[in-house]
Amino acid sequence: MKIIELKEGEAVSLKRSGLHGSEAEIATVNTIIETVKKEGDQALVDYTQQFDGVELTDLCVTKAELDNAYRHIDQPVLAAIRQAIANVRAFHEQQKAKSWFQTAPDGTILGQRVTPLDAVGVYVPGGKAAYPSSIIMNVVPAQVAGVKDISMVSPSGKNGTLPPAVLATAAELGVHTIYKLGGAQAVAALAYGTETVRPVDKITGPGNKYVALAKRAVFGDVAIDMIAGPSEICVLADEKANPAYVAADLLSQAEHDEDATAVLVTPSRKLAEAVQQETARQLATLPRKEIAGRALEQFGALYVTASLAQAIEVVNQLAPEHLEIATEEPLALLGRVKHAGAIFLGSYSAEPVGDYFAGPNHVLPTNGTARFASPLSVDDFVKKSSIISYSKTALAENGKAITELARLEGLEAHARAIDIRLEDM
Repeated sequence: MKIIELKEGEAVSLKRSGLHGSEAEIATVNTIIETVKKEGDQALVDYTQQFDGVELTDLCVTKAELDNAYRHIDQPVLAAIRQAIANVRAFHEQQKAKSWFQTAPDGTILGQRVTPLDAVGVYVPGGKAAYPSSIIMNVVPAQVAGVKDISMVSPSGKNGTLPPAVLATAAELGVHTIYKLGGAQAVAALAYGTETVRPVDKITGPGNKYVALAKRAVFGDVAIDMIAGPSEICVLADEKANPAYVAADLLSQAEHDEDATAVLVTPSRKLAEAVQQETARQLATLPRKEIAGRALEQFGALYVTASLAQAIEVVNQLAPEHLEIATEEPLALLGRVKHAGAIFLGSYSAEPVGDYFAGPNHVLPTNGTARFASPLSVDDFVKKSSIISYSKTALAENGKAITELARLEGLEAHARAIDIRLEDM
């Protein structure tokens, strides 16, 4: 990792322009979507064979497969999954929005009604790897919101089924509609439906570039959570931080993929040099060292600022997905941080604590979008309707003001819809 001395006022950014996809990639995704819309299940079978090398005989996971998963999962792993589900559910229960109504003295009733979405589809990356945490983070807030119809898509392995940990996690959550599908074709199936796949109202969950492009393409016909870019971590640290901890946490994100970002921001040159050495030492024994090493080479940086105040300014410019504050008094700095997806305070709040177990959602805004976006939450799975009940007294009192505004905008029919009622009064 390279050490970069920042001058006062020097701008930095994590934003990547390459997330939009090439013309060829976009064209491929659009072709897949249109083919799935026209050919349904057959297109799903064909694309799964073409892209994944798997010949599907059944698009759906069977009850026997779910039952079999429990026979192939270690009990300590299952216990950890159950505790993680409980922690995430307890946190998201605190996010529930309530409908409300207000009655004025003139009889007017105004309010807001909160209702859950009817159907949600969750995309879970798969193939060689298993991501039970992704299932938990997407399904639990939907359930807390009150969504009744939750289906899941995830690409199967070469054996034609999903990993035991993935199936057991889905079963623990009560998700039994599971399709062995991945890629842009899975997104298209959820958005428009096929003979087998039921269409949904919203699609959530991470995936590769083709999944992200497909979600962007179907947005408007269905809702999506966000277009997520590569994972990011930023550690804000002072001279008291433990360089071994900082290096370990930077690597925890760098091992995700070669496009991941891992940066340290500190006013201490001494710490930056120690983290540089410690990162190299830890990287040497990491199983995914080629991936992590490439990520650090391309997108890793150790920023050294003139002061802690400048370091905080840099963090706000970066607006990182994950921010760790590893300073002597991290809580004292919290109020000065404006932009971050998730904020981890103190030396023992390592990023994986949030990824897997603590309770807050790990689906977070990337690519600098933490400036205006939020983590996935219960709010993402509900919709809100405004309620208006105007009384005769209220309309008599306010009708003239309404018609003035309507005629100001040149909308005479709007004004007459009020006038006709005022004349009857």
